[in-house]
Amino acid sequence: MSEILRRKKDHLALACGDANRSVVDSGFGHYRFEHNALPELDFSEIDTSINFLGHKLHLPLIISSITGYDMCERVNRNLAGIANDFGLGMAVGSQRIALDDRTFEDSFKIRRYAPNILLFANLGAIQLNYGYSVDKCKQAVEMIDADALILHLNPMQEVFQIDGNSNFSGLLKKIEKVCSSIEYPVIIKEVGYGISAHVAKKLQNVGVYGIDVAGAGSVSWSSLESGRSNDIVVKNASNAFTDWGNSTVDCIKSIAETTKKIKIIASGGIKTGVDMAKSIALGADICGNASGFLQKIMDSRSDCENFVESLILELKTAMLCVGSKNLQELKSAKLLKIR
Repeated sequence: MSEILRRKKDHLALACGDANRSVVDSGFGHYRFEHNALPELDFSEIDTSINFLGHKLHLPLIISSITGYDMCERVNRNLAGIANDFGLGMAVGSQRIALDDRTFEDSFKIRRYAPNILLFANLGAIQLNYGYSVDKCKQAVEMIDADALILHLNPMQEVFQIDGNSNFSGLLKKIEKVCSSIEYPVIIKEVGYGISAHVAKKLQNVGVYGIDVAGAGSVSWSSLESGRSNDIVVKNASNAFTDWGNSTVDCIKSIAETTKKIKIIASGGIKTGVDMAKSIALGADICGNASGFLQKIMDSRSDCENFVESLILELKTAMLCVGSKNLQELKSAKLLKIR
């Protein structure tokens, strides 16, 4: 079995448990909405839909990138069905394995199960320093008939990953070349340590369409990769980074205050519809969740459906109780910092 395939299988198994959770607080508990006891709204008429990249989503939510390979085709297929049925977006996991070996393409080709969803292709930006060209980025999008391309940034993970790639020098220029050379919007995403306003501004200046902040508060990739390693030095060193990362709330707030044009996807420790509402009020355009969907879909599709139904009810209830009839009004809802 190749190292990349073994890695994919390990990631899928280890990401489902609680042992590799980040100890960093995502930050949502530090804010509380000012309650509106007289909202003057009909709950049944509250609109949670959003138009994003030419697609109308019934909920401002993307099923975030989850690893893909032949044995988890069932997972991607079921998640695609959920996205299709509930009007959500979906991002596939890194397609490097399929670009290097076409026999793995089928686990990513989910259009057949969800023909109309907003769909994101995905590659590690670091691969632009290891032989991947603009053409490879185009191939990733075209392989799955995606609407946009995610390039993910993961310096912490790569350092602790077996055979990781850690040369991140000169990457901004290569991201700029991708943005100017392909006709698809480019989203830059972290994997769980957050993107600061300083980095977001640089990315906006080179033509990036959106930032998925992927802040600290969900999976800790230093812990997860340490768990895969037999190297005692790696295991010891990874312990120094258990509290590393920018909180999701800090990322959203600082990017929204600093950059005016770039789209913001809030992810990293978003567990409820209330967290989603807070994200929108803080300045995000849309939200993402991976671990919640992965944990539920590994149990059963009905559990996953119930998870989405709960998110809808929580988001709509929050919107009612702040007096927001749609997501545009929710952006102006009053949040109180409580600690």
